[in-house]
Amino acid sequence: MQPKKEIAPMQENPCHHTDAFQTPINHRLTLLQQRNGLTFGTDAYLLYAYLRRRPRAIAADFGSGSGVVSLLCAAADVYAKIHAVELQPAYSALVAQNAADNALSDRITVHTADVRDLTVQQFGKPIDAVFSNPPYFLCTDGLQSPHESKAIARHANHGDIDAFCAAAGRILKYGGLLTVVYVPRRLDALCAALHENHFALKRLTFVYPTADHAPCLLLAEAKKSGAPGVYQTPPLILRCRDANGAWIDTKAHQYIYEHGVFPDVYFQP
Repeated sequence: MQPKKEIAPMQENPCHHTDAFQTPINHRLTLLQQRNGLTFGTDAYLLYAYLRRRPRAIAADFGSGSGVVSLLCAAADVYAKIHAVELQPAYSALVAQNAADNALSDRITVHTADVRDLTVQQFGKPIDAVFSNPPYFLCTDGLQSPHESKAIARHANHGDIDAFCAAAGRILKYGGLLTVVYVPRRLDALCAALHENHFALKRLTFVYPTADHAPCLLLAEAKKSGAPGVYQTPPLILRCRDANGAWIDTKAHQYIYEHGVFPDVYFQP
């Protein structure tokens, strides 16, 4: 028998919010999403699966959107408590609603805030981990969505990767971990931001649609005030052809979706 998949097929169901819809994430969780906003995708799930399991740790989710990564982490006991930080009031309200709908309000605290303004006092004390799916594009990169919520999520109108790394540096304890999903073409900006804010890149994974394509995403883990030395993992290739030539998920991709975590080889020995 095949293991139950961590993620269920996305099926749109109307709910009581006229500008939102609800989808199942897995057999335990549902997610309310903005109809005209960015919806839950592969990058968010891979970020969740890439995080180190630290069930006693306190973490923050920068740019939480609808809160899907926070929900997954709370439900799987990745962290003891999560601070979901979201700039847009409509989305921070959505995170709070999703936490309540999934009986996770005691694990997820919502902050409506700009990451550029965050201080450690807002969290009571330095925390253990930060994770983020930050805007991938600069303000000058191409056309922006006419929907403000999508434009803010995709373009760095309210802080680029340096602002996210600087905020993480302010609130993390010594040795705390910052984990992000980002785009390969901006790896140079990510590395510069990490260095500028006293992080050492410790783990790096490139994600490829197929073995014949260039990477489409990267996942990176950095340690505040960490020693030099990075573990570049094997690549994650998402799709391959079976014996009949049909496209299927690779074994590593299947494992991640079935177990909610990357295989052991993707974690530093």
